[in-house]
Order: sequence, then structure tokens, then C-alpha cells
Amino acid sequence: MNPVRLMLVDDQELVRTGFAMVLDSCDDLAVVAQAGDGEAALAELDRTEVDVVLMDVRMPRLDGIAATRRVVAEHPGVRVLVLTTFDLDESVTEAIAAGASGFLLKDVSPQDLIEAVRTVHRGDSVVDPVSTRRLLRATRPLLTAPEPAAAEPSVDAVAALADLTPREREVLLLVGNGRSNAEIRADLVVSEATVKTHIGHLLAKTQSRDRVQLVALAFRAGLVS
Repeated sequence: MNPVRLMLVDDQELVRTGFAMVLDSCDDLAVVAQAGDGEAALAELDRTEVDVVLMDVRMPRLDGIAATRRVVAEHPGVRVLVLTTFDLDESVTEAIAAGASGFLLKDVSPQDLIEAVRTVHRGDSVVDPVSTRRLLRATRPLLTAPEPAAAEPSVDAVAALADLTPREREVLLLVGNGRSNAEIRADLVVSEATVKTHIGHLLAKTQSRDRVQLVALAFRAGLVS
């Protein structure tokens, strides 16, 4: 099987070098191109076959949001994973609106970065837990009724929660509040493997595609206000 072809776009060469070392250590991933800004990235995409672009937000000439918008429009088969140092509401909402398939902070662990790239390449979306909560806060009017005090959980939300165990509901509540796996592990005093198992069960039982949909479900069901 051919490795997933990656492009790193960041105006800091040291950052690109560090990410390249992590990603190239995996047999199924290969960094095939790098660029220091959005304009250079678009030019590189015209001559290099790339599957996933890892895109910084703040760069000279053409920033990552504008570049993401053009990549998605001009290269429909390419997926974009946005990475940024800045944990800002507008960054995550603008990135997703521009067509990015994922949004992570640059302090992500090497293993989580690798898994995020694989997830995005499979066609799924990934957003880090803190940014997920920011995204849902921005889109909350779309997920709740006009009069919250009189609102009832939607039928699909109630049905999705019916088969959950008390512990699974507890994990869903924590996910809905933007807690990471490590934070949930500490909150519940269990292993991280156990947390991942619970989240896997939640995804299967609620037929949710990813963590973002779990957070949306928690909002619709009234678990998170």
C-alpha cells in the first residue's frame, strides 16, 4: 500500500522539520512537500500529488484560512488539517467554514497528530476537544430550540441515549464539556484505554461519526448547557 502523501505548510522551518520527523517515522505516511506560506503551498500542489495538507493559520502573503479555502476549491481530492498555536474561537470556526477536515493545536502529542492525519485521510473529521467546545459554542443556535427553557431533547437524541450505561452517559457529558481523553481519565480515575473503549461504545451506540457529533448530541440531549 502506498503511503499517505503529506504537505507541511508553516512559515517556521523548525516547526515543519519537527512535524516531518514525527510523520515520516510512520511507514504509512510520507512528507512529500513543504511550503512556507499559502501561496507557495498552492504552487506546490500544482506540481506535486498530495493527499493531506497540514496547514498553519498565521502566515505571510496568504494565511492558512484563505489558503485552505482555495485548496478545497481547486483540489477537491486534497484534505486539509489545520494546526495553530492560537486557541481562538474565530480560528476553528473559520477553518471549518473554509472546508478544513480537521483542526488541532500545535501542542498535540505526536501520536495524536499521526492518528489525526490518518483519520482525515480516511474521510472523517477531527477537532481537538477544547476547539470542539468552541466550535459548538459558535454553532449552538443551530443545535438548540429558540426558547431553551421550554426546549425538550429531540426524539433522535433521546433514542440515542436510551441504550447508554450510566458510565457512558457520564463520559458523554465530559466529552460534551470539551474534556480530553486524559482529562476524562483523571476525572473518572480510570485508564486512558478504558476511556477510549467508552468513547468507542458511544460512537457505535449513537451512530456518531466522530467526537464533534458526540458533542452535538450532548447539546441536543440537554446534557450540556
